[in-house]
Amino acid sequence: MENEILIQRAKRSVVEYNQKDAVAVAKEAISSGTTDLKKLIQEGYTAGMVEIGKRYDRNEIYLPHVLSSSLAMTQAMDILMPELEKLKGNIASKGKIVICTPQGDIHSIGKDIVAAMLKIAGFEMIDLGIDVELAKIVQSSVDNKAMAICTSASMTSTMFCQKYLERMLVKKGVREGVLTNIGGAPVTQAWADEIGADIYSENANEAVKKFLAMLGE
Repeated sequence: MENEILIQRAKRSVVEYNQKDAVAVAKEAISSGTTDLKKLIQEGYTAGMVEIGKRYDRNEIYLPHVLSSSLAMTQAMDILMPELEKLKGNIASKGKIVICTPQGDIHSIGKDIVAAMLKIAGFEMIDLGIDVELAKIVQSSVDNKAMAICTSASMTSTMFCQKYLERMLVKKGVREGVLTNIGGAPVTQAWADEIGADIYSENANEAVKKFLAMLGE
């Protein structure tokens, strides 16, 4: 029962933009020693962000509300992720993944959820944030020897950045050494096929499943 209460509080803290309670729930979950932290993140904080995304799509809330919710989740994750790392012990990272929202797009909900879920699954995430220049994405993938690049485009106008990124990776001669994963509300499998992306993920759970499948897990 205690776990379920914390999960509901976590979700509510994100939906209600309550950064203070989001942090409090994370700390209580750790101190209890019995809370399933992965479940708390998935069914609590992440579920809250999904709800915020739906409300935003219905024009019930505005960008400042979304950013406040995202900050609440981020602050909670900053507390929870080190604990999850301890639980993993000395298990090696499954690989580094660069993730971002490309230039011209300041939406972060989808990216944040995917980043959190992939990190929980054991991948090392290099989150470049939002409105990121393509050259920076490419350079980061090279500098970090990343196995993959994930980009989330929430507008049709920024979908083309995903196409231009594919071209830039080829031009720089590094395309064969990195997987590309694309997602976002207007993005489809057909678009992934058209631009030559390796993976299309409709949501965070699908992204995790596809990356694990690529590793034979």
